[in-house]
Amino acid sequence: MVRLLRCLPLLILVFACQSPLSVSNASESEQFRVGFGKRDITPQAPVPMWGYGARKAMLSDGTLDPLWAKAIVIQGDEGKVALVGLDLGRGPTTAMMERIRSEIADKAGIKHVLISGTHTHHGPVIELTDREGFGKGTFDAAVAYAKQLPEGIIAAILEADQNAKPATIAVGSRDLGLNRNRHTKRKPKATDPRMTVMRFDDVSSGKPIAVLVNFAAHPVMTDTMILKFSPDYPGFLEEKVESDLKTNCVFIQGASGDLSPNPSQDFRKPKLFGEELARHAIEVAKSIEPHELKKQTVDGRVDQFRFKSRIDFSNPAVMAGYSAAFFPELITNFVEAAKDGHQAELNTVLIGRKIAFVGGSGEFFCNHAVRLRERSYVDHTLFFGYCNGHNLYFPTIEAVSEGGYGADAAVSPVEIGAGERMMNRALINIYELSGKMNASAK
Repeated sequence: MVRLLRCLPLLILVFACQSPLSVSNASESEQFRVGFGKRDITPQAPVPMWGYGARKAMLSDGTLDPLWAKAIVIQGDEGKVALVGLDLGRGPTTAMMERIRSEIADKAGIKHVLISGTHTHHGPVIELTDREGFGKGTFDAAVAYAKQLPEGIIAAILEADQNAKPATIAVGSRDLGLNRNRHTKRKPKATDPRMTVMRFDDVSSGKPIAVLVNFAAHPVMTDTMILKFSPDYPGFLEEKVESDLKTNCVFIQGASGDLSPNPSQDFRKPKLFGEELARHAIEVAKSIEPHELKKQTVDGRVDQFRFKSRIDFSNPAVMAGYSAAFFPELITNFVEAAKDGHQAELNTVLIGRKIAFVGGSGEFFCNHAVRLRERSYVDHTLFFGYCNGHNLYFPTIEAVSEGGYGADAAVSPVEIGAGERMMNRALINIYELSGKMNASAK
């Protein structure tokens, strides 16, 4: 008995070491707080539609389904991040991002934000600005919409912040055969079959606050010449998840630059395809357990790049060709933004040093995300495409060598290797933020 009493302190220490602090058993002050908010961002007037050059400046003609800005805010002991899914073709413009960042920092102390367009091709053009030749006087409704859009995004983020409650975080993934490489002829064809699902549960009730679904495939299943707004398949995915799990759902597009949907004969329509994806997301969401995170931290970095252009936009013949392929005001705004080089943005955020979000401002080919995930050595790495801006396509170097749509300079004007440079920077950020590498000299 005396020997047992002498060993008791050691036994207590051993058992304590075998029970790491998890999100679910931490005190409220040590737990993450998570909230959800949303706003309807459907244009109320006819505006040019984004996504297909063949439509030129044809105006929208109503709505099939509303477009939403949906936000999840995650707050740790130190730091907050807002994750936003937009039913738009791209992320917000640079000017919009400056306004959004300023307001959510001032009003809610949110320093990190990733706003990702679902890349639906049935959303509005958001690039037109209030200047003659840039939209004013020709597309005043589109200019007005662009001015108002940040307000809806900010409101969704602030609502999510205000709704934040102590929460657990569960993450899981499943590889699906529901996307295909639309670009390469080389075999085996690169693809990223992974769907990653995050579930955020209210600690007090155990009910889910929100589910986030990250998957890569172009939302191009709605007929091109239907001039009505629609989220395409991501909207139907969200609706089914929300209905079945009685919660909120945010879809975040991945690195889908070279990936299209790969439906079977049974679900070739956007609603059927979205619901098939939702079926898998629901199964994953139901099966995952709260993730053990010893640190309730939210850390992040923003990196700005300025890439040279493969296209000479100062050439009048080049400008005329682009203007004819799309429409003049859209191209004028694009060229104005790129006159000193293509300014691209990379966001890297780590949750609890174990879950990484990486967002890139354009259409990244899938191997960028796959290789980053393979090299990152954290528990989960989620790549968000069309995030905080849009710089058209970021093909891999080998894709450029093959050529074809998405890899040629006409739609990928950023310099060759731009995507690799950004992913390498993201990898360094992940290693440094997770404590695996000392901060590099700046």
